[in-house]
Amino acid sequence: MQYPWILFDADDTLFDFDAFAGLKLAFSRFEQQFDDTDYRDFLHISMPLWRQYQDGEITSTELQHRRFAPWAQKHGIQAGQINEFFVDAMGQTSKLLPGARELLEAISGKATLGIITNGFTRMQQIRLDNNGVSEHFQHLVISEQVGVAKPHKGIFEHTMALLGNPPKEQVLMVGDNPHADVLGGLNAGIHTCWLNMQGQVRPQGIDPHYEITDLFQLRDLLVNAA
Repeated sequence: MQYPWILFDADDTLFDFDAFAGLKLAFSRFEQQFDDTDYRDFLHISMPLWRQYQDGEITSTELQHRRFAPWAQKHGIQAGQINEFFVDAMGQTSKLLPGARELLEAISGKATLGIITNGFTRMQQIRLDNNGVSEHFQHLVISEQVGVAKPHKGIFEHTMALLGNPPKEQVLMVGDNPHADVLGGLNAGIHTCWLNMQGQVRPQGIDPHYEITDLFQLRDLLVNAA
């Protein structure tokens, strides 16, 4: 296989990340409704916090608490408890994206596979186990544990060390986020594949080695190049 080492992002790359469904489930545990307006407000608060987290301006703990602060105040609930229920809900309900299982089965054993995620520790192993794909991955790298998030070069250097520092041109990073996954991988000197399922315009100055619209394409690309 052209790439003996392949690294994947998790959310919206291998796993569907239906945050709205997870939030509704989490708030139902408090017997509270979470509607479309709440979700728009959540995105308005959460997305800038994620950018700050990726830029190293805030910690994972700050992100997880601050994104739920308005609802904690509104309902008289601890923000940390809301976050805990939400992360648990996402860990238990996240499903593999179309083509993910077929891709992993096709390349497992032919390459060393790993995950690099900015998601939180609490949900990662749960959803790998629930979807029956844990056995395919030799390494699970979580920004919350490493202390820096993608696209920071440090998390890629940490991962490369876990892999035994293989030749960088033989390592492929696959992800849906052009900044965190693709630019992060490029800056680390490894090859990159952008999963562009929504047909986004490629950001200026970010040039992945490959661009695909689904994981079936990646399977064909990797298997045919084996």
